[in-house]
Amino acid sequence: MDKVDPKVDEAIETLNMKDGPTRRKLLKGTGLVSATAAASALLAACASSTSTAAAVATAGKFPKTPAWQFWFVNHVYTNPFFVPTQYGFADAAALLHIPTPKWGGSASTSSVPQMVTYLDTAIAAHAAGIATTVISATGFTAPVSAAMSAGIPVISYNADGVYTSSGLPDIGTNRLCYVGQALYLSGQSLGHRIMDYVSPPGDIPIFIATPGTGNIQPRYDGAASVLTPAGFTVSEIATGSATSAELPAEKAYLLSHTTIKACLAVDGDSTAFMGQALSETGVKVPNGGFDTVPETLSNIKAGLTDFTIYQDPYLQGFLPTLYLYLYNISGGTISPPDTDTGLTFITASNIKEYELTSRWQGSTPAEVYLPRPSGAISNPMATTST
Repeated sequence: MDKVDPKVDEAIETLNMKDGPTRRKLLKGTGLVSATAAASALLAACASSTSTAAAVATAGKFPKTPAWQFWFVNHVYTNPFFVPTQYGFADAAALLHIPTPKWGGSASTSSVPQMVTYLDTAIAAHAAGIATTVISATGFTAPVSAAMSAGIPVISYNADGVYTSSGLPDIGTNRLCYVGQALYLSGQSLGHRIMDYVSPPGDIPIFIATPGTGNIQPRYDGAASVLTPAGFTVSEIATGSATSAELPAEKAYLLSHTTIKACLAVDGDSTAFMGQALSETGVKVPNGGFDTVPETLSNIKAGLTDFTIYQDPYLQGFLPTLYLYLYNISGGTISPPDTDTGLTFITASNIKEYELTSRWQGSTPAEVYLPRPSGAISNPMATTST
């Protein structure tokens, strides 16, 4: 019998190879450049497969954890603005090898009772963590307290209640941290920016879907705090929570107020309809608002809207998931930080960066790598302080 190379013998024993073509080739070297090389390759493949399986069982260098189920509570969970948010928490969950967070609350009406019902459901299900928008200064105090008392960590995102005149949140909800835009300060930035387009001062309506809600009222208050002392007359104009009502509401106001100096909006849908409302009523004034829904980007390209403010909804899904995971895996010793997802002014000069079809912008579910542009990097973030 031919002498068997020790490496070949090791491969056959380690891989528990039964009689077959590969085993016979290893024994005889038939059809192989080197039986020893082939055996080494098989052993390496086996080791790689084992280490890959071990890596999948954990997340990065983290130890294997329970399948923590997080819950996201939202005030308008069918709104397209929050599509990137859902991609964000799904991507974070995939990265960490945990289940995709559950998603629900109020479909489109910013109903606090509906949101609280969903939050209570998460508590009853013993959620491993909860992320919620806090659109009311008082409506979430009790349920969030109940969750935290039950040992369930809670993070707020996108909205954090009502802001004081200093721009700081008036915290009536005992959450761990807030992930989102500094809303009052973003409103101040809105007010400062529109003054670049208007002189002398005059009337400026500010369209708002649902006055009083904690995700957009602070923006109005911030803008008014800048514009009113500068001599502008600011009016708060409700457009309604139903998208079908917003365009008619804006047009009705514009038709009866043709001498305004500019107009603003503090929510995504009111901003998206504003360019169309101005165009259809023939009122030509500078205008700007918030968010990057497709209609708003189209209006900026067409010259119907001057600017919009971006707050990165993807991060508002990704970061709370990451923070809740770290809180759980560290036994509560890694306390999540308040995180300002910032604001960026988007105008005709930089709109191309935000028209890219990508998961990050919510325009496609495809997981596509976007190489960053070559050359010098400039900071696109506007300051959130005045």
